[in-house]
Amino acid sequence: MNDFDFYVGTWDVANRRLLERGVGGDEWEEFPGRSVAHSVFGGRGNFDEITFPTKGFDGATLRLYDAARDEWSLYWINSERGLDPVPVVGRFADGIGVFEADDTDDGRPIRVRFTWSEIASDSCHWEQAFSYDDGKSWETNWIMRSTRVTPR
Repeated sequence: MNDFDFYVGTWDVANRRLLERGVGGDEWEEFPGRSVAHSVFGGRGNFDEITFPTKGFDGATLRLYDAARDEWSLYWINSERGLDPVPVVGRFADGIGVFEADDTDDGRPIRVRFTWSEIASDSCHWEQAFSYDDGKSWETNWIMRSTRVTPR
């Protein structure tokens, strides 16, 4: 509980996203974002909305804590496609949050992983990686470096 309290506030987000996933590509695009996050349910939940002014879509993440299982479920929402019905699930250990799920990418089965790390009072790091071989190898395809705009 309260693991995502660090993210409450307004953040400038530097995004770096792989142009082609799952093909060994190495071309990345970079674009700005702004995230505004709120704690809900006394810290047992967290919601942020992120705008990408140069991309033509926005997103949001709903994070919910299950005390009985001591784990978080993270749901991604895209302004174009709506709710991704498959949450990534996991927890924080030693200051790093790892959340995984089985999903598909353009119809192709994948294992998806979100990792939160480098958490400080004014910055943090998030990345998304896909595995096309059931977790044997991972391809990082989206990196966000967030810098706090509003003080805590």
